[in-house]
Amino acid sequence: MVKVIHLTRHAQAEHNVDEDYSIPDPPLTSLGRRQSEELFSQTTELQQSADLLVSSPLKRTLQTTIIGYRGLRARLESESPPKPIIVLSRLQEANDLPCDTGSSKDQLRQDDEFQGIDFESLEDDWNSKKGDFAPTTDKVRARARWVRRWLRDRAEQNIVVVAHGDILRQIIKSYFEPWANAEVRKFTFRSETDEEADLIPLPAETEARTGAEEPTSSAMAKA
Repeated sequence: MVKVIHLTRHAQAEHNVDEDYSIPDPPLTSLGRRQSEELFSQTTELQQSADLLVSSPLKRTLQTTIIGYRGLRARLESESPPKPIIVLSRLQEANDLPCDTGSSKDQLRQDDEFQGIDFESLEDDWNSKKGDFAPTTDKVRARARWVRRWLRDRAEQNIVVVAHGDILRQIIKSYFEPWANAEVRKFTFRSETDEEADLIPLPAETEARTGAEEPTSSAMAKA
């Protein structure tokens, strides 16, 4: 069976509207919430077939996951044993601007919208932007490689990932690839043994798309 990875960029968040990257860990806009609802509607089959749901710990990705993949979440959490959302620190956005820096574990736990999500696996320094989470090119590419290997090593064969434009580009090694808000693309692994765990797109790559190609912080830095 071919392992399929469904990579999803978050829906529109507050920093996308006016390209204001000074907003700390911005939540979705009202449009972003509607895009997430449309994502749910456009992924009916995926909600019933995927066997793992993984999200970056930033608010906009968590909200996209909660709204856009609520059917999948409910199904997985009702399994025996339950399979909750996995919150993966290495899926955080690549840069160290306020908009790309996540909230603390305590802040996330205290947010009513995130009740029921287990943040225990998050490192205490996950939002420090230091060490493995530093925004340097070598650290970001190493983080993307770690994610690819982690996904390949999982037993699940049909995995949904919700993350950010820049880190998704690093994960697929297509560094200037346009990626719309609430867009889902499917990939598989080139091989089961290569050190980089490279991903390749599958036919009919785009599975859903409900938003526009809002620029990422890296794109604006190059403008």
